[in-house]
Amino acid sequence: MKSAVIPHHIAIVMDGNGRWAKRRFLPRLAGHKQGVESLRRCAKACVERGVKVLTVFAFSSENWNRPTDEVDGLMQLLAGALAKEVPSLARDGIRLFFVGERASLSAKVQAGLVQAEEATASNDRMVLNVCFNYGGRWDIAQAAARLQAAGSAITEASMAQAMALSHVPDPDLLIRTGGEMRISNFLLWQAAYSELVFSDKWWPDFDEQALDASIAEFNQRERRFGKTSEQVAPGASSVTV
Repeated sequence: MKSAVIPHHIAIVMDGNGRWAKRRFLPRLAGHKQGVESLRRCAKACVERGVKVLTVFAFSSENWNRPTDEVDGLMQLLAGALAKEVPSLARDGIRLFFVGERASLSAKVQAGLVQAEEATASNDRMVLNVCFNYGGRWDIAQAAARLQAAGSAITEASMAQAMALSHVPDPDLLIRTGGEMRISNFLLWQAAYSELVFSDKWWPDFDEQALDASIAEFNQRERRFGKTSEQVAPGASSVTV
């Protein structure tokens, strides 16, 4: 991977936890627990490869429709993961942001999110955005509502500044694990020019080799951003923006 251009910003739909568990005759929550381990591994690998921003889809606004015991288990898993993982994230220089609508979360969970963000606020090696209770349509709607409330004109530039991920550039590479070929309401605005890579691996099985394969696929793409191939300078096909 030494000669590869490393995407500045990688986004991942972490899909397949439940199917991973079902294949092993385990409860779905066991798959989500293993998914936390995979996220830890992936974040470390991204830091080692020089990725500056990693954004992951942890819990969508539609996931509230899942069975109550699974949702409750996910909330408890999040609380436990925050307490366990934040110190190591801080040591690795990773700054944590939670992106999504927080009002519907419990006061305990909301407080945990704030504490985790504050504990890593001075880190600058990599940004880790965890999209929790997030949806791309919600993000666009809340941005428009903020601009309207402020009496600001709604333009592409103003919308971009009002989006929940305005603190980072748009993703260069969007990966979805689990074999499904859709983005499922994830980063609808930000992924307009992202390169999409779909992996058949379930998220708990997505390892360093799979990450490297996705980056290699990214390097095979010609990124034109509306231009023709002739207008793209030699070697610029994988340049990040």
